[in-house]
Amino acid sequence: MASYHKPDEKTLQGLKDIANKLRINSVKATCASNSGHPTTCCSAAELMSVLFFHTMRYKATDPRNQCNDRFVLSKGHAAPILYAAWAEAGFVKEADLINLRKIDSDLEGHPTPKLEFVDVATGSLGQGLGAACGMAYTGKHFDKSSYRVYCMMGDGECSEGAVWEAMAFGSHYNLDNLVAVIDANRLGQSEAAPLKHDMDVYRRRCEAFGWNTYVVDGHDVEELCKALWQAQQVKGKPTMIVAKTFKGRGLKGIENTDNWHGKPLPKDRAEEAIKDLESQIQNPNKTICPELPNEDTAPADLSPITLPSPPNYKIGDKVATRKAYGVALAKLGQSSPRVVALDADMKNSTFSEMFHKAYPERFVECFIAEQNMVSVAIGCATRDRTVAFASTFAAFLSRAYDHIRMAAVSESNINLAGSHCGVSIGEDGPSQMALEDIAMFRAIPTCTLFYPSDGVSTERSVELAANTKGICFLRITRPELKVIYDPKEKFEVGVAKVLRQSDSDQVTVIGAGVTLHEALTAADQLASEGKSFSWWPGRELHHCPLVAWQGITPLPPGGLAGNYTTAPWWPGRELHHCPLAAWQGITPLPPGGLAGNYTTAPWRPGRELHHCPLVAWQGITPLPPGGLAGNYTTAPWQGITPRPPGGLEST
Repeated sequence: MASYHKPDEKTLQGLKDIANKLRINSVKATCASNSGHPTTCCSAAELMSVLFFHTMRYKATDPRNQCNDRFVLSKGHAAPILYAAWAEAGFVKEADLINLRKIDSDLEGHPTPKLEFVDVATGSLGQGLGAACGMAYTGKHFDKSSYRVYCMMGDGECSEGAVWEAMAFGSHYNLDNLVAVIDANRLGQSEAAPLKHDMDVYRRRCEAFGWNTYVVDGHDVEELCKALWQAQQVKGKPTMIVAKTFKGRGLKGIENTDNWHGKPLPKDRAEEAIKDLESQIQNPNKTICPELPNEDTAPADLSPITLPSPPNYKIGDKVATRKAYGVALAKLGQSSPRVVALDADMKNSTFSEMFHKAYPERFVECFIAEQNMVSVAIGCATRDRTVAFASTFAAFLSRAYDHIRMAAVSESNINLAGSHCGVSIGEDGPSQMALEDIAMFRAIPTCTLFYPSDGVSTERSVELAANTKGICFLRITRPELKVIYDPKEKFEVGVAKVLRQSDSDQVTVIGAGVTLHEALTAADQLASEGKSFSWWPGRELHHCPLVAWQGITPLPPGGLAGNYTTAPWWPGRELHHCPLAAWQGITPLPPGGLAGNYTTAPWRPGRELHHCPLVAWQGITPLPPGGLAGNYTTAPWQGITPRPPGGLEST
């Protein structure tokens, strides 16, 4: 084993000077923005100085070079000191640091990948270590490269369960290229962190999770240099460095005192602190250049990924879309070595086991830890190193929602497959049944939602997801469904298919997945009764035209006037999403709202149509006593006839 060589005194003093320069720039930036977390930055100054200017290997002019060591600032509220470090390295202009948190600056209050030196967005605490695990796993097992991964956490975020999910993952996979640092500065936001400065408990917990652990003085640069060097020599285990620090270090009268979290220093105290810190810097003009990385990582191959063969199904065959997902995943694995799969101990239900059997070296079992699985996938996908597909029951992705939300902020290109969706798995009970997943993923920026209806569309959805930027969610189901598309059918994101259509259609129905098959059955039944309608799969209601029924024609191109997407005559939708629009001869409400004494109406927010009377407005008189006839939301009144018995035949 190589022996440790203590850095010379000039180097150690240079690292101390850099630490104080980082403090000064953190104080200046947070004062300029009148917000931020200067005390959080100050506790981490020596840690950042040693990491960036002694330990890590990277090209300062090319932060996203594939050979560089990686750094994740899990305690994202310390962003000002990260920006200051990159200014010290020469990538960020020091004069730009005072633009922190300004609306036209990318130096946000918490780091995002708008900045080239940020791989994953942080700030929602507890998530950085999982992403770092994904990066380290990729470097060790996929890239097989020498770059190392460093993650800095706060002591407060160690109360998050996701941290310990990540720690279990890191030790299970022997990620000896991963070093995490806990900046244990004792103080949280509103009070002390649970363990305060009980460093022995930190050490024992980390060791119990299988990590090689060092407890150090986080303000002693020589001790930090040694611990980080020792971490590089360890084989078979990740390393945790628990650094005892003090919040607000170097700020007289503020260091290690309560009630300074997230508060910039008042101008007079800031000037005093800066003057004091400057007096401690012995050589303000000395620069320390980071060591360059090994050139042993190939650039990512960004060529499109396609299925090597078309879906092998015939119309009428029955196959579960979850199985077709597994088939497609294995096919994509054949097409590109960048395709990797992750699962949460569900691979025999999600059928990702097909990929596992074909390419075990590219399969990551994350066990029952969906939060961590999503974060690991985010880490795997950074710098385009992999095209990651992570699978579990869709219901269990709900516990990882914040990680998925942060994946969108991270501009991540990850693909999530959720199986066992909807009421078709009713016998399993509600705990396994995903009903809210569509709404959940529709709320995520950059997310593309695929809900395939058969084996052919599933395989093509997987192929499309592999080449679509942003987050993709594949909604797959357990029941076997008939194949309805020809294997040569072409699919595009956002383009619906018309399965049945005729000149005599009276109704248009829109749906996807399992419900498509139910609607087709209903269509056959109606056809036998001499009624017909067209069926549009793959689009939700407010993306499509309304039903041509009761003399109300479909919406004109562009939808309802303004930004309205639903209308009061569509049953099953709440009306408080939109007022009436100037369409079909019905003009918008007059200023001041509804006429008469009625307090609710179809266009009044908060009530559905069948809960309220209409008003004397636009020539429509109030409802007769007793309200609407029957159970219909429109009745034989005002010249509008009821819907046929049973209502619209749609699930």
